Amino acid sequence: MPRLTLTVLLASAFLSGCSAISALNSSATPLESYDLQAPPEAPVARSSLTRQLVIEVPSAPGTLMTDRIMIRPRPLQAQYLTDGQWASETPLMIQTLIVRTIEDSNAFRYVGRRPLGGSGDYALISELTDFQAEAAPDGKGATIRVRLTARLVQESDASVISVRTFNAAFPVDTTDTIDVVEGFSSATQVMLKDLSGWVLASLGVKAR
Repeated sequence: MPRLTLTVLLASAFLSGCSAISALNSSATPLESYDLQAPPEAPVARSSLTRQLVIEVPSAPGTLMTDRIMIRPRPLQAQYLTDGQWASETPLMIQTLIVRTIEDSNAFRYVGRRPLGGSGDYALISELTDFQAEAAPDGKGATIRVRLTARLVQESDASVISVRTFNAAFPVDTTDTIDVVEGFSSATQVMLKDLSGWVLASLGVKAR
């Protein structure tokens, strides 16, 4: 093999190796993690029931079965922010927030999660269909959209006590990660307050 050809091949291999290492280092860079909080001013019961409530993990489409923060540049296109992620997978994070919010209502003797929480007197089964930032058509800002359909079920006979869909939307000025996360926080807290109030009202529990 001519020396010039060998030199070119070695140089090409070296550059390819550098590119691979660079890509590996880039993919290995840890993303900033964000964790949403339960609303501080959710409904609180005047008196507690002696019953137990278990919260199922919300079902969700495949695009939400991840810890990545989803943004839709177009209605049928799903992408994820490149510099941030949720602290846990989206359905698990929502389940935790629902548990905390309803626990804070002091309406039940016990609020747990399935599968860890076992069975209770009532179960809250839900489907998370929207949990994304939707980019504005002009590229300026976005709307955070949250949509959850919940069913409150009596465990003894699997009868449905009540069904309701909760929608929340919150505009943000930019698609910067911190602005998007703060928008998710605001929209999610609205949804959680409405959800908790509905659970209490469905079981005849009056809030303060």
